[in-house]
Amino acid sequence: MTGSAGDFGWALEALLLAERELLLFAGFWIAVGLFDELAIDLWWFWLKLTGRARTRTLPADFGTAPLAGPLAVFIPAYAESKVIGVTIRHLLETWPQEALRLYVGCYANDPATLNAAMAAAEGDARLRLVLLDAAGPTTKAHCLNRLYAALETDEARSGRRFRGMILHDAEDMVHPAALQAIDTALAAVDFVQLPVRPVVTEGNRWISGHYADEFTESHAKAMVVRSALGSALPAAGVGCGLSRAALDRLVAAQRSLGQPGPFSPEALTEDYEFGLALSKAGRGSAFLRLRAADGSLVATASCFPGTLATAVRQKTRWIHGIAFQGWDRLGWSAKPLEIWMALRDRRGPLTALVLAAAYTLLALDALLVLAQFAELVPSLPLTPAHRLLLAVGLAGLAWRALFKFLFVGHEYGWGEGLRAVLRIARLGQGELRAGLGSWGGAQKGASRVDVGPSATLDFPLGGGQGRVSADWRLRAAGTAAPQSEPAITLSAGF
Repeated sequence: MTGSAGDFGWALEALLLAERELLLFAGFWIAVGLFDELAIDLWWFWLKLTGRARTRTLPADFGTAPLAGPLAVFIPAYAESKVIGVTIRHLLETWPQEALRLYVGCYANDPATLNAAMAAAEGDARLRLVLLDAAGPTTKAHCLNRLYAALETDEARSGRRFRGMILHDAEDMVHPAALQAIDTALAAVDFVQLPVRPVVTEGNRWISGHYADEFTESHAKAMVVRSALGSALPAAGVGCGLSRAALDRLVAAQRSLGQPGPFSPEALTEDYEFGLALSKAGRGSAFLRLRAADGSLVATASCFPGTLATAVRQKTRWIHGIAFQGWDRLGWSAKPLEIWMALRDRRGPLTALVLAAAYTLLALDALLVLAQFAELVPSLPLTPAHRLLLAVGLAGLAWRALFKFLFVGHEYGWGEGLRAVLRIARLGQGELRAGLGSWGGAQKGASRVDVGPSATLDFPLGGGQGRVSADWRLRAAGTAAPQSEPAITLSAGF
């Protein structure tokens, strides 16, 4: 086959046709996602207009009242020696209630974390350090089950049952009003979730900041809509409270599977699963969005990964646990509302596929624009379907950028809101470039010089830098075969 650019034009024209197919695929599914988000937006607007999504402001003295009964806080900790001491001191000082008990799970093969936790106790009898028999790290659920066993032992000794339990991570900073808010809510429901407010650090705003973008909009809008509609709520794993009746149901469910404790060690996202399970049984669940008298959001300040590699590992675990394990372990509900929410939760693999297609499309477009400029491939007009999808995508991008700016800007400041808009299109810590390139090489009996269009993506790789390049190399001088060809190059620097 011979195309308009000679003996290699057919390859460029094939790339042009592939580009149009990718545009249809990516454009269609991006449009589906945009309409899905628009539906949530419209529900949220309706709830705001009808006063059902109001963020209540608490009185100035809220957070200091005694608890209605004993509450336990569980914190699993492995290799957390740098943060666990600060977390323990902050929690015990911020929540002075006598009926509070803090259980911290440590490992014998991690003496640094254990010593840091012991030093932070400062004689406070409310702290319980629990040493696990197994070498760390184990799963979070395994550590939580060991903490639950310690709680049962304390109950047997004291003859008094705990009223509920709260989950936190080793680096969480709690809000002064959060404990009383959870304690009050557990009088009416079996599971309560407070918002999560990711900490944006100066050195890695583009990575840690994208967690702020996601959680800020999700916990100000999507979770509010789910709660108002009566849909099952997933737990975030931090800032969530469970009643004792809820714990008993989880224990019974695990016992029927031959497993001890309330949490499943096999689950990669055990918090997501138990949140949904508790929302569908007993007294149900509630998402609390409150502000203190000083205007601060009653939320958990949480630290998230600050590098691309650690963020990818965490997001991979979330996608695997929610999309694949969730499908296998939880199945699907017959209720249309729950089907919609499950599809939203489990869209991660499809989203990754669509984004891969979209970034491939971006690289192809860069090459094809240069090829058309060099008159190596003809221009192919867009069909009405292509134009419609592009229009929907551009309008949806502007709408989503506005929402990101408003939600993140309101919570973190308008400078961070602007960065949230920029983070929509940023490839993590990567950099995408397109342009013209030249290459040359020589050895005994053969040499060549090539020129042509090139697209390059640089990205972090461990402690170094990775690069993938897509080029069309036209032989401009020399005799080495082949005459002209596409080239894909993968490289790494250390």
